[in-house]
Amino acid sequence: MPTAFVTGASRGIGRACAEALARAGFDVAVSARTVTPGEAREHSSTVARSDTSPLPGSLQETAALVEAAGRTALLVPADLTDAASLGAAATLVLERWGTVDIVVHNGRYIGPGHMDRLLDTPIELIEKQIFANAIAPLILNQRFLPAMVAAGGGTIVNITSSSGYGDPTKPAGAGGWGVGYPMSKAAAHRITGVLQVEHGHQGIRAYNVQPGFINTERMAQDMGEFGFELIGAPPEVVGAVIAWVATDPDAEAYAGRTIEAQYLCHERGLLPGWAGPRPNTSAIAYDRSAATLEALEARLRASGT
Repeated sequence: MPTAFVTGASRGIGRACAEALARAGFDVAVSARTVTPGEAREHSSTVARSDTSPLPGSLQETAALVEAAGRTALLVPADLTDAASLGAAATLVLERWGTVDIVVHNGRYIGPGHMDRLLDTPIELIEKQIFANAIAPLILNQRFLPAMVAAGGGTIVNITSSSGYGDPTKPAGAGGWGVGYPMSKAAAHRITGVLQVEHGHQGIRAYNVQPGFINTERMAQDMGEFGFELIGAPPEVVGAVIAWVATDPDAEAYAGRTIEAQYLCHERGLLPGWAGPRPNTSAIAYDRSAATLEALEARLRASGT
């Protein structure tokens, strides 16, 4: 049976990816910090205050969704800021399954500094974001790649962000984001192409998947005060794209490239009943150039949105 490893799988995009992969026939190792419902963990995005109120979602709940789809779930708790826990998680998966067919790097740093402006952000918080969002995937890749190559191939997906290649239109705290987030996402964005060049001939396929604005549980609970509205797409959009990448031969043509998840999901009809992307949830909605806006409008007209 094919196997998958998904980080940040306790809620949101990670939960949707784990469930979609299970429905596509994969046993899924789910990883995150929150194991049981109701755990209190720091998730404030600003240094101005703490917030440890429980967020919806947990690894146990995601595992139940995987098992409800008829597949095996393996719980592998880990913290993306803790290299030892990442190594232990990968070791457990490899000891149990020998290899994995797809790794989805979805998890990212959650905590203060994300929505703080530069002069208000301690440098150590920027370093944490870079470690969690860019270095942690490298640690996991170094563990999983040899087993994948020995098994004849595999897929590595980086859930990226338009913030890594586009500027916010507003400052952090007013609808934009702090500098550590785009810095770290820009760094992670460059991993995919290198992996494809180094290991494509060994059966490895690497992808960036850019989700666009997604309505997650944390977005609903935490981000309104920072100028964000729930005007995005459901997490299942990204889950559908990940399942397509993992199973459809057409995905081979995208190896080494960035997939705009909302457009691909809409164009290929991967999520029946979803109306398609809105202009302000697109990656390029953050680019203020007239040429980009004209191209976006033309693309929307061509897709019938």
